[in-house]
Formats: sequence, C-alpha cells, structure tokens
Amino acid sequence: MNRTCGVLMHITSLPSPYGIGTLGKEAEKFADWLVSAGQSYWQVLPIGPTGYGDSPYQPFSSFAGNHLLIDLDELCEHGLLDKSDCENADYGADPEYVDYDKISKTRNELLRKAFAKFVDDVGYTSFVLEESSWLEDYALFIALKGKFGGKPWTQWEEDIKLRRPAAIEKYSEELKDEIRFVKWCQYIFFRQWNRFHGVCKAKGIQIIGDIPIYVSPDCSDVWANPALFELDERLNPKRVAGVPPDYFSKTGQLWGNPLYNWQEMKKTRYDWWIKRVKKSAQLYDMLRIDHFRAFDTYYAIPYGNETAEHGNWEQGPGMDLFNEIRKQLGDVSIIAEDLGDIFDSVKKLLAESGFPGMRVVQFGFNPENSDNDHLPHNYPKNSVCYTGTHDNATIMQWFKEADAASKKMAKRYLNKGTFDKFNVCAIRAAYASPSFLTVIPIQDILGLGKRGRMNVPSTLGGNWGWRMQTKQLKSKHAALLKDLAVTYMRDKKQ
Repeated sequence: MNRTCGVLMHITSLPSPYGIGTLGKEAEKFADWLVSAGQSYWQVLPIGPTGYGDSPYQPFSSFAGNHLLIDLDELCEHGLLDKSDCENADYGADPEYVDYDKISKTRNELLRKAFAKFVDDVGYTSFVLEESSWLEDYALFIALKGKFGGKPWTQWEEDIKLRRPAAIEKYSEELKDEIRFVKWCQYIFFRQWNRFHGVCKAKGIQIIGDIPIYVSPDCSDVWANPALFELDERLNPKRVAGVPPDYFSKTGQLWGNPLYNWQEMKKTRYDWWIKRVKKSAQLYDMLRIDHFRAFDTYYAIPYGNETAEHGNWEQGPGMDLFNEIRKQLGDVSIIAEDLGDIFDSVKKLLAESGFPGMRVVQFGFNPENSDNDHLPHNYPKNSVCYTGTHDNATIMQWFKEADAASKKMAKRYLNKGTFDKFNVCAIRAAYASPSFLTVIPIQDILGLGKRGRMNVPSTLGGNWGWRMQTKQLKSKHAALLKDLAVTYMRDKKQ
C-alpha cells in the first residue's frame, strides 16, 4: 500500500468571476497546483443538485449533477452564450462567498438562454438514452417542482404525488419543454465533468468523491421508488434518520432523512444501491461513503418527533450489501467514514470489508490529555487521515477556540515552537502518520480561521458558501506540501 496524499477542495469553492466555482479553467489550474504540490488526490464534496439549505448532502437526486457548476465560458466558446451576458449578470456582492439565491436565479436565466440556441446533437441523444434509468424521473421531478412553486413532492396534487400513470402521461406532455431543458443541463454537466475528470487523470490526479448515505426527503429517488424507503400509505416517512444524544448535543441530531427499507432492497439484490455505486465509480476514482456505521446499525427516530432523544438502533444490511457490490461491480475503491460513537460491531464490519476508515487530527486533543484513536501515532496503515473535515472548525479556528488544556496537549504533541504556525504543525503530523493516505482541507493549508469554515452541522443558512480567492493560493503552499510529501514518502514519484 503506497503512501500518498491529497487535498479536500469542493468545486463550489474554486475561484470564478461568476459567483461560484465551476468545472472550467480554474478547476484545471487547481489540478496543476496539486501536481506542483506533489499530490495524487483531489477530494470533493457530493456534486448532486443542491436543495434545502444548499447542502450537497441533501441533493434532489443521487444520480444527477449540480447544474450550478456548469462552466459558462465553455457555453460562450460554443456560441450558446455571449460573454457580455455572463460578465454583466448579478452573482452577489461578496466574492468570498456563494450567494446561492442569486446564483441559482442568475445561472438558470443564463442556462435557459444557452438552451434556446442549442440544437440536438448525437451526444445529447445518446446521453438521454444511456441515463434514462434515472434521468426521466429526475427531469419530470424538477419540472413538477417548478410547476408547483418549489413545494416538496409530498405536497403536490394527489395524482402525481402517487405517480398515477395518467398523471405521469399528462404532466410529461404538459411540461415537455421544461423536461428537455433539465435533461440538457444534465447533458452539459456530465460532458464537462467527464472532460474535467479526464484532464485530472492525464495529470496523475485522482478524484475522491463523496456519497451521502441517506437521500433527501424531497428528492426524485424517494418519489420514484417509494417501496425502497420506510414510508406509510400516505407516503410519509414512518421513521427518519439521525443520531442519539451525545457529548456534542444533548438532544441528538434529527436529520429527517427517510430510512431505507432494507428488506425490500435485499429482494432486488440491492439494485438501487448497485446503480448508485456504479454511477459514482464512473465519476470518481475513489468513493468516500458518509456515515458508514449505518450499514451496520442505524438510528431510527419516529416521524414527527421534534428531537432525536427517543429512537431505536436497528440492524443494517452489513456485508450482504458489500458482497453484492463486489459480486456485480468488482472491487470498488471505498473510504468508510467511521467517525462518531462507534460500536464494536461497526469496527468488525469495517475490518471485514477491508475499507480504510478515517482519522482526524483535531479530534485527538482533549482536556484530559488522554490517549485515543485520533492521535496520529495510533493510526492504522489502512486509514485516511485528515486535519479536519467539512463539518469541523478549521484547524486554526479550533486552536483559537479550544480550552487551555486541549491547547497545551496539542502544542506539546505537535512540538509547536513559539514561531511555528499551528496549521503547519498539524499538517506535518498528518503527513508523518502511518495512514496510507492523508487529505488536508484547503482551508487548513491556507491557515484560515472561522471565516473559512464550510459547515456547522444542524444549522441552516450560512453554510457551504466559502470560496477561495485566486490570490490566496500561493506557490509557497505548494512548496510546503511538496516538501512534506517528499520527507514523509508520500510524493507520487517515490
């Protein structure tokens, strides 16, 4: 198992004159920067179409791409947009933050302009046929959301909520132009993604993707496949996902995602999951599966509860699912997000699967100065090490806000001198660890504080918006990572 390294940087956070990072030239430039920094991996957050709260972990589909990431310059090059249209549009006032409301409105207007000039080609026709298993449902779903004022599908008119054939036929005809627009957006997105992925591969950079374990309550997956989820006869969830009370939250976390009907899934040989993993394996070189523990045991909270205090632990599919994935798809490169309060049975499943788990440097430091799994000297080789994740404070914010005892432990453990930067010390410890792969969030490389944080779990608004400015990423950052990669045998040339 070769030692290697990478960077966590979501596409939306890339520099861009158009309000949000895209799959265009800045993405290619960042891939070049990764090469200069001795990196082999680029990890991104989920790339699905964001819905409620702008969270990439609550997409409208487990298969579709986020049309907000489409590179507008390419559409200009193809004659579908005028450069002035893009340059004069309103993308929000803050260049360091994604204004999702404005971005969504502006980009939809620009994409509709481009679509009006589009003439069917062989690529579009082939794409629609090849992706029909999910694309037909998704395109109709999005068109219907527009018709019903953005309401969740559970609040649509009864006939189409229940997918009665006559209603499907009626709305498919009525909304055919909008359906075609949605399909076209997906065609452009995946055409650009495949080009971007190919460019990264040619440079020796592999993409690590991210699969949210659960789906959003308001998504085409649930609407089109209600039997695969724990729903009642009115298609409301019977129970929903979350985690019980713990050190971080006295009432637990009530996520509200519908739970899978694993018995029904098993009858189909996990067909929906197989398709999901297959699609992801085409898009990425390695997959990170969020909340891996729920494949072993998952927490089920009765629908309607206002907190996560009164749920039950239920048995997940375990190795049965992963054996089926291996049987049908072969070996898929998977990272298991095994953070949080983990039962012994989860550790057993992880060992049996052979997947690497995760370790996080900032989790290791505590007021008790006690040894634990997140201190780098304890990392197993078959693990992926981070200084922090998208859900945590940046490493510099953590250091600023930590209690005195935890700070003292961290400074001693990392051998931080008076003039040493804490983020650099933490990155060095991650690189020196036994983990075969270390991935550092770009915010920690840049040494950003609170303003660089990507997400605060269980809060709505103000998340997922951070963007990097071109001037922030310097050659000195690449030189630091390159030196560490060479020193700790993670440089791909070794």
